[in-house]
Amino acid sequence: MSRDLIAAALDCAARGWHVFPLTPRGKYPLRGFTAWEQHATTDPDLITRFWAWRPCNIGIACGPSHLVVIDLDTPKPGEHPPTGHAEPGLTTGQDVFRHLCERHGQPYPADTFTVTTRRGGTHLYFTAPPAITLGNTSGNKGNGLGRLIDTRGRGGYVVGASSHVALPDGTGTYTITNPTPPAPLPAWLAARLAPPPTPATRPASTRPHLADLDHLDHARLSRYGHAALSGEIERVAGAPVGGRNRALNLAAWKLGKLISRGVIPREVVERALTSAAEAANAQGDPNSPREIAAVITAGITAGMRA
Repeated sequence: MSRDLIAAALDCAARGWHVFPLTPRGKYPLRGFTAWEQHATTDPDLITRFWAWRPCNIGIACGPSHLVVIDLDTPKPGEHPPTGHAEPGLTTGQDVFRHLCERHGQPYPADTFTVTTRRGGTHLYFTAPPAITLGNTSGNKGNGLGRLIDTRGRGGYVVGASSHVALPDGTGTYTITNPTPPAPLPAWLAARLAPPPTPATRPASTRPHLADLDHLDHARLSRYGHAALSGEIERVAGAPVGGRNRALNLAAWKLGKLISRGVIPREVVERALTSAAEAANAQGDPNSPREIAAVITAGITAGMRA
């Protein structure tokens, strides 16, 4: 199994896809790889050494790999369509996607790299369009493609082929069923998945700067700590809808490392990041206080362990 995973991870790297370890028999980043998009690599020596040490499943970071993956899922046991969303004959993500293609007068894009997932779903791999940055979608929310269809782009990852996952909702191995190189994402899908125009950015003066956060004890921060905290506050406060949790988690992870070195007190980081996340909420579609607190805590904890 370990040899198969090493070979599969090296095959991804040879294709230019950035990989990182997932939990053995699972589909989530291995502990210590909170910043998986930054950790993902195509270095064959690093990949060989790591996977020889531990037979982890394979995660493919779509953003740095310049991929958009369309995930056509199958219903989980006992799962039924929400009221008003049931359509006769459309029981799987592939059914829904084929119907979407027909409605747009487009062929089903089968001639591309394809993986069959552990529960009989399908991952269709495409090269990302150069002129548009595509993130992730889920089902028919926002600009999603429909029920039982997710997409993964920048900020997202997929489980790579040869990974074996055993979870309560299904057990199986991800298998390549069409090894042809990924085709360019069809233009009509790129247009459909493109995020809506971002509203005008709020003036920089309305975003919190470290000097504006009167509740912080600035005297306890070194010049380096002050600069690091200020930079992360700016990034979190300006994070767009859909990318806020990722920006907040990454900031908390980076600052958690500084906390462990005694550069910045933990309570200062927590209060500063909370204020920055609340400022991002002012742009609309707010994250809840509980969600913000959970993301900050998880990021700091992971950073302090790194």
